[in-house]
Amino acid sequence: MTYSDIPPVHVIGGGLAGSEAAWQLARAQVPVILHEMRPIRATDAHQTDRLAELVCSNSFRSDDAEGNAVGILHAEMRILGSLVMAAADTNRVPAGSALAVDREGFADQVSKTLADHPLIEIVRGEVAGLPPVDWDNVIVATGPLTSPDLSQAIINLTGKENLAFFDAIAPIVHAESIDMDIAWFQSRYDKPGPGGTGKDYINCPMDEAQFEAFIDALLAAEQVDFHSWETNTPYFESCLPIEVMVSRGRETLRFGPMKPVGLTDPRTGTRAHAVVQLRQDNSLGTLFNMVGFQTKLRYGRQKEIFRTIPGLEKAEFARLGGIHRNTFMNSPCLLDKTLRLKAQPRMRFAGQVTGVEGYVESAAMGLLAGRFAAAERQGESVTPPPATTAHGALLAHVTGGANEESFQPMNVNFGLIPPLEDGALESAKRKERKKQRRRLMSRRALSDIAVWFSDTPLAAE
Repeated sequence: MTYSDIPPVHVIGGGLAGSEAAWQLARAQVPVILHEMRPIRATDAHQTDRLAELVCSNSFRSDDAEGNAVGILHAEMRILGSLVMAAADTNRVPAGSALAVDREGFADQVSKTLADHPLIEIVRGEVAGLPPVDWDNVIVATGPLTSPDLSQAIINLTGKENLAFFDAIAPIVHAESIDMDIAWFQSRYDKPGPGGTGKDYINCPMDEAQFEAFIDALLAAEQVDFHSWETNTPYFESCLPIEVMVSRGRETLRFGPMKPVGLTDPRTGTRAHAVVQLRQDNSLGTLFNMVGFQTKLRYGRQKEIFRTIPGLEKAEFARLGGIHRNTFMNSPCLLDKTLRLKAQPRMRFAGQVTGVEGYVESAAMGLLAGRFAAAERQGESVTPPPATTAHGALLAHVTGGANEESFQPMNVNFGLIPPLEDGALESAKRKERKKQRRRLMSRRALSDIAVWFSDTPLAAE
C-alpha cells in the first residue's frame, strides 16, 4: 500500500500538540489534514495565525537530561524525531541551563515545515462540535483554549464536565528601555547551560525598602474582574500570578521568581535583597520577558508598578501580562492507554486538553498521538512506550495513573517515573544519591525509549 491509498488522519488544532502529531503522521507516510481555526476564529490568548504559537513564556524549561525530568523529555523527543524540538534547537536563545526560544522564529519554522510537506494539508476554519462521522481517525489537539462548541459536544458525549484552571502571561520588555547602569547580565550561579555564556539573564536588584514598597503596591493593585461563571476556577500552581503569590505571604516572591541566591550585583559585590530577572525572548536580543511575573493586574497598574523596579523605571512593554481560562479533560476516566476517547474510539486527544501542563509535555502527547494514529491507520499494533521513560510515565499518569477525583494538570517529574531496582544505587551521601538516582533514571529512560523507537514498525522519512 502506498500513501496515496491511505485515507487521511484529521488533526484538529495547530498548536504544539497538533503540529507535532501532524509531523509524526507525515513522517510515517500517512496523509494528514490539519485543521486550525485561526485566523477565521481568534482565541483569548493568541496574537497571530502561525502554527505552534507560544502564548505564554518562551522557555521550554530545563535542558538538563541528567538532572531534570523535563530535560529527559527533551532528549527523548529528539530521539523520536520531534519537529517541536528541532525548531526549538534551531531558534534557541541564551537562557542558562534552560531551553528558551525566539518565539517568532520558532513558530515560523514549524509553520513552514508543515506547510511544505506534501502529505500535510492545512485547512483554516473551526471544527464546531464533534468531527463528521466519516472522519474515522481523528486527533483532537485543540489545547486549553478549546472552542465552546467542541467542548460542549465532548461533555454531551462523555457525560463528564470538562475541568478548568486559569493560566497567566508574563510581560515582555524592550531591551533598549532597560537601564543597564542599574541592571546587569548574569545567570544564577554563573551557570552557562547549553548555548549560554553564564550571563544570560538581565537582573534588576531591590533593597529591602524597595521590595517592601513593591509588595505593598501589588497588594493594593486593582486586578482583572472575573465573570460570574469563572469565580470558582482554580489557578495552576506552577504558574501563579505574582499577586496571588504575594497574597500567600509577603516573602513568597523572595523564595520564588525574585529569589536573589546565586546572583551578585557587580557594582556592590553583594547579594541584593530581591532580584527581578528578565530572559531573552527573541534571537535579536531586543525583547526580554519578566521571568515568573505572570499577572492579572490591569494594564495601567502593571506599567506603574513594574516601573518601580530598579532598572525598569523607563521600561517600554512589547506585551503586558494577562490571564486566560484553560480547559482540560478528566483524562484518567475518559481516555484509554493510547489516548483514544473510550466513548468514541475514532477520536484521540493530545496536548494540554488531556491534562498535561507545559509546552514540551503538550508536544510529547501530540507526538505519541500521531504515532499511535499512524500505526492504527497502517494496521500495525499500538504499543505505548515503557513507563520507565518520560513519555511513558506522563502517558500512564493521564490515562489512569492519576486519581480522577483530584485530577489536575501535571508537568513531567521524577515522581511519575518508576523507581530504580533495589541495589541500583551505590552507597553515597544523601545529596549525591539523589543526583546519582536521577542520572541512572535518565540513562534508563533514554535507553528504553531508543529500544521502543527501534521496535516501532512505522516507516520514517
